[in-house]
Amino acid sequence: MSKDGTVSIPAFIDLAAQRRQMGDRAGKALIAVLESGQYVLGPQVTEIERQLTAFTGAKHCISCANGTDALLLALMAERVGVGDAVFVPAFTFVATAEVVVLQGATPVFVDVRRDTFNMDPESLDAAIGEAKKRGFKPRAIVAVDLFGQPADYARIHEIAAAHDLVVIDDAAQSFGATLDCKKVGTLAAYSATSFYPSKPLGAYGDGGAIFTDDDVKAELLLSLRNHGKGPDQKETEEIGLNSRLDSFQAAVLLEKLKLFPAEIKARQASAERYGVKLRAVAKVPELMAGASSVWAQYTIVTERRDELAKACREAGVPTAVHYAQTLHQLAPYRDYPTAPGGLPQSEWLTDRVISLPMHGYLSEEAQDFVIDTVLDALRSGASSVAAE
Repeated sequence: MSKDGTVSIPAFIDLAAQRRQMGDRAGKALIAVLESGQYVLGPQVTEIERQLTAFTGAKHCISCANGTDALLLALMAERVGVGDAVFVPAFTFVATAEVVVLQGATPVFVDVRRDTFNMDPESLDAAIGEAKKRGFKPRAIVAVDLFGQPADYARIHEIAAAHDLVVIDDAAQSFGATLDCKKVGTLAAYSATSFYPSKPLGAYGDGGAIFTDDDVKAELLLSLRNHGKGPDQKETEEIGLNSRLDSFQAAVLLEKLKLFPAEIKARQASAERYGVKLRAVAKVPELMAGASSVWAQYTIVTERRDELAKACREAGVPTAVHYAQTLHQLAPYRDYPTAPGGLPQSEWLTDRVISLPMHGYLSEEAQDFVIDTVLDALRSGASSVAAE
């Protein structure tokens, strides 16, 4: 509440509220790192890797410098390269395709579903056929868990098995979610996540991790993140990266992980409240059977997005558009292959999605203000804006 009695929403994701909840614990943890002198891959890194494996149920957690490197390291571990095709959704953040190009491979863009925003298995199957026709060797699928909900891994794994492809879970937005009673981190051969500050589990800078149950690949990933030199190797044996997690970020993550389960519950409660209040005027997110979401974003669909964004801006409600263009519409990616028939659902969504404030400390008072602002902007002609 502001001084004049009106509701104030200071940020799209209120990291300051989380910091206040932690009190001085994060500061003390950072001072402990300073005093230890072990600033990179220190004991805090070992401990957060241990706790994250316990949290997810994965056998191995290999931390790294950021979420983009986590994806890149998974492709490196699979020796993906020139002549290989990697299948990625067109409606997502650019890092998913970026790492494929950095490895010299070819991204093939796949359409998504309107209901879940995630990769459409039928489009995926068609895209694999298209890649083969063009002479590429299909190697991997990077399935993005967009906005916090896992992709349809049961169907994706069926398709992957039929074509001998490895599945990589881009879990940058879904860490903490579940599918069929399994946690993100265990849904694919590799799960790559990000600890960027705005992510559901975020540090105070960049950070990332890869989860896998494969002992051999885990050892290789440990080497690849550290210039190709493993913990017990005297000489470099692989061409690797400088992608080590620093101890400061690990220390912050250890403190934030203590709050994380409660934050997930709070996000779910906020998502349910949004859904009940807004479904009459906009298309609200849908969960697959057996899935939970960690609600990295709460994204609605409306034909009147620009009008809504303007109304929210004038009322002091922060919003964001994820994403205003598909990946294949971006200049560096326009010449790469797409699934047959194009990417109509991805293109449709880019014109209509808008994300509302969502975090673990969104008060009912603040959320009501957001809801009322959206309802006021969209109530007239509501029957035409709930996209089918």
